[in-house]
Amino acid sequence: MENYVITSESVTEGHPDKICDQISDAILDNLIAQDPDSRVAIECLVTTGSVHVAGEVTSKGFADVQRIVRQTLKEIGYTDPRFGIDYEDAGVWVSIHGQSSDINQGVSEGSGEDKEQGAGDQGMMYGYACNETEELMPLPIMLAHKLTQRLAVVRKTGIIRGLGPDGKSQVSVEYENNKPKRLSAVVISNQHIEDLSEEVLRNEIIEKVISPICKEYLDENTKIYVNPTGRFVIGGPEGDSGVTGRKIIVDTYGGVGRHGGGAFSGKDPSKVDRSAAYAARHVAKNIVAAGLADKCEVQLSYAIGIANPTSINIDCFGTNKIPEEKISKLVYENFNLTPKKIIEDLNLKRPIFKKTASYGHFGRNDPDFTWEILDKVEVLKKAFEQDIQAGMGEQVSYQSDVESRTEDITDDKSEDSRESNLHY
Repeated sequence: MENYVITSESVTEGHPDKICDQISDAILDNLIAQDPDSRVAIECLVTTGSVHVAGEVTSKGFADVQRIVRQTLKEIGYTDPRFGIDYEDAGVWVSIHGQSSDINQGVSEGSGEDKEQGAGDQGMMYGYACNETEELMPLPIMLAHKLTQRLAVVRKTGIIRGLGPDGKSQVSVEYENNKPKRLSAVVISNQHIEDLSEEVLRNEIIEKVISPICKEYLDENTKIYVNPTGRFVIGGPEGDSGVTGRKIIVDTYGGVGRHGGGAFSGKDPSKVDRSAAYAARHVAKNIVAAGLADKCEVQLSYAIGIANPTSINIDCFGTNKIPEEKISKLVYENFNLTPKKIIEDLNLKRPIFKKTASYGHFGRNDPDFTWEILDKVEVLKKAFEQDIQAGMGEQVSYQSDVESRTEDITDDKSEDSRESNLHY
């Protein structure tokens, strides 16, 4: 299919689910800063005026969960009770216990049946990259994230007054001949105070949010919706409860490509739901950046307690420049995808995770996002060029063989013709 429309969405840092992701990762960062070997699996739920934190932690560090929750709410912008929760007055409930010793046995090096550090759980993880944008990400999700980031900027700096922290974006990108051409629709919903005029808000968001981000793809036929219900005063945890890990498509590729189902936030890097998804993105991005394919999806799978992946699959959707089997071979040769090596190579035992919890885990220009680094491009390019040259050599050899056979056939026909003339 060459002509189609792809829609992706993003949510602001004040969306109830994203509040939970940031709280979970803020607790993780706090513990990993004290003890890089911390085992953390933290979940969060928010509703009107309250935050509930639960999960499993084994660490030499100590997290003041009450303080972390309130500080996170304050940084997001929940400083006014009108927006559904207030960092000073919110109730915070905590229920955290130690990690299961059965799981710990499988993920600790030297324990369990596989003496190397094993995966923290079974499952499959996906990584994706394409050459639609400079970030090597699908255009729809990149535009959606840039819109929600812009909503946060205009709110926090006062460029648009009266906005609340809760908001969403959605974009529909029309493709022609498999290339993004235009935006068929843009949707922005953002919480606001009671007495803010809907007409004024719509005009300001179009002028100061949508146009700066999307102008290259807007035309007179693009449908633009701002707060389509006509009102968005009740928002945040008052309008909708939030839960950690409920925005997994927003966190990844916006519905382009597949998803293994595992969420990221609140999980330390021994959990392959997170670390292997980062590694799969690293592999896919380097493959596309090296020119081996225009699109690439990498699937990894693991068994709990076992170090090596149970499978690695490469899908380039027919855009690969060399056979996928050869790309898979290059991946096996150049990427070590055991949990221990992923953590070491991507330097994941650092307090870097809270900032991943809003506006996407991928396509970010931040040195702490080590899975975005193009450190394997040159070795992949070299192998690609060698393969092309070898292919050309094979082609020349094949052509020479064909020409030789053709000459033999021509000679045979000439002799047959002469014999035929003699007989005649």
